[in-house]
Amino acid sequence: MQQISPAQLAAWLADEQRPVPLLLDVREPWEFEFCHIEGSVPMPMASVPARIGELDPDRETVVICHHGGRSAQVCMFLARQGHARVINLAGGVAGWAAQVDPRMPQY
Repeated sequence: MQQISPAQLAAWLADEQRPVPLLLDVREPWEFEFCHIEGSVPMPMASVPARIGELDPDRETVVICHHGGRSAQVCMFLARQGHARVINLAGGVAGWAAQVDPRMPQY
């Protein structure tokens, strides 16, 4: 499974020459409302199998959760379903807050 650090993702998002990936946030709705990475799409982990048709299997997708555990599971699930371009955000939003945006609230 591919992983990307929060700092690497921030650089990618700032690079106008590179296509923007889908940022798939698989946390629970209350977690997403508390803090999120700008531009991310909320889709709780439990709803991913039912909503997989909404995801483009050819688009680079960075999967996000709080620390990286749930997102790793979703990455493996998506890969088994034929999504070849899935990437786990190592450290999740907690890592994003530590490395990229220290103003982001933590829980």
